[in-house]
Amino acid sequence: MPQLVTLRFKRPQRRAIRIWVPVLPVLLVFSPLVVLAALGAVVACLIFRVSVARAFGTGWRIVWALSGTRFDMEYDRMGVLVAFR
Repeated sequence: MPQLVTLRFKRPQRRAIRIWVPVLPVLLVFSPLVVLAALGAVVACLIFRVSVARAFGTGWRIVWALSGTRFDMEYDRMGVLVAFR
C-alpha cells in the first residue's frame, strides 16, 4: 500500500512546487468521508447487482498496487507529476 504521495507542479519560468502527502494521516482525517463513500458504494453495488465483496476486493487490490506508480501530465509549459511510494 502506498505510504507517501508526491505532487510536483512545474510552472513556466518559475521553480517547481513539491508537496509530500502522507497517506495514513490523510486517510484518518477523512475517515468519515471514506465511510460514507463505502456506504454509497454498497448501495451502488446493490442497485447494479454487483457482488459487494468482489467490488471491495477489486478496489483494495487497485489501491494496493498503486505503490511505485507515476502519473505525468503536461500541457503547454505547465506540468503535474503524481508519484505513489
